Amino acid sequence: MSDVIHAYAALSSGAALEPFEYDPGPLLDNQVEVAVTHCGICHSDLSMVENEWGMTAFPLVPGHEASGVVAAIGSQVKGLKIGQRVGVGWQAGSCMSCPQCLGGDHNLCAQSAATIVGRHGGFADRVRCDWQFAIPLPDSLAAADAGPLFCGGVTVFNPMLQYGLLPMHRIGVIGIGGLGHMALQFANKWGCEVTAFTSSDSKREEALQLGAHHVVNSRDSDAMAKLAGSLDYILSTVNVPLDWPVILNALAPKGKLMVVGAVLEPIPIPAMSIIMAQRSVCGSPIGSPTTIAKMLDFSARHKIAPQIETFPMSKVNDALEHLKAGKARYRIVLENDIAK
Repeated sequence: MSDVIHAYAALSSGAALEPFEYDPGPLLDNQVEVAVTHCGICHSDLSMVENEWGMTAFPLVPGHEASGVVAAIGSQVKGLKIGQRVGVGWQAGSCMSCPQCLGGDHNLCAQSAATIVGRHGGFADRVRCDWQFAIPLPDSLAAADAGPLFCGGVTVFNPMLQYGLLPMHRIGVIGIGGLGHMALQFANKWGCEVTAFTSSDSKREEALQLGAHHVVNSRDSDAMAKLAGSLDYILSTVNVPLDWPVILNALAPKGKLMVVGAVLEPIPIPAMSIIMAQRSVCGSPIGSPTTIAKMLDFSARHKIAPQIETFPMSKVNDALEHLKAGKARYRIVLENDIAK
């Protein structure tokens, strides 16, 4: 195997990706190297390429929804073997010694190492991570479907698990897109009564097919008013401002608004709305390695998969433009065709 990793990288903010090679150096004792067969594209990849968050180091190889096979292992790696199918998500490492890591919440580690922050990701023939973050894939889960679960999938699965969603609960999902279309599937198979909120009536039938029992146009004030006090949970997957008082009013007493969409504007919370009904607003990032493994098992058991469109990795710029234009339905996956 060549020491050089072949990839596609942005050399400056907002630049088109171009072929790129780099020497990753010696494999560390606690690392694995994964030969990438597929890599999903997340909107976070686009944000990093455009340096929207001000933390991108260029050149940047994006990609944090990689699936493939273990190609090399360090001397301290446990539980993985060469040739095993695995996936790598947003997180590539953590300190393994803080209270969060020792408590199983590696995703909350203050020293968390992100796969594409200060390091190169999965738009490449190989990617590296600490071995704990290379999660084995169930046999029945296709490699092309697996990648988006490692970021988009676990982003909506984790709050359902962390905040105590139960089968008798009623949950609303805001936004039927890259995150929301997976949330509908998870919540349905969880056994919940599911309401989909969408601003597009054209997505009504698809939302029902994905697992929603009810579909409400979020711009219909009369329909929204009828939901007052009826939902135990609402999961917001969108990154745009909403009519938050109306959303909160749809929650039952002790209901929770779970925010996973990165809205850049502050969210105004009417104090009396949460005080009098004992409601709460909470957030959630990705999940820990254990949570990712549970999500993969749940997905395999219930035949849950993202709806994907595939592009060859050599057409990565076309794929990014497709995403940027809002045309993705609903996750884009790159198939590795890098010629060495």
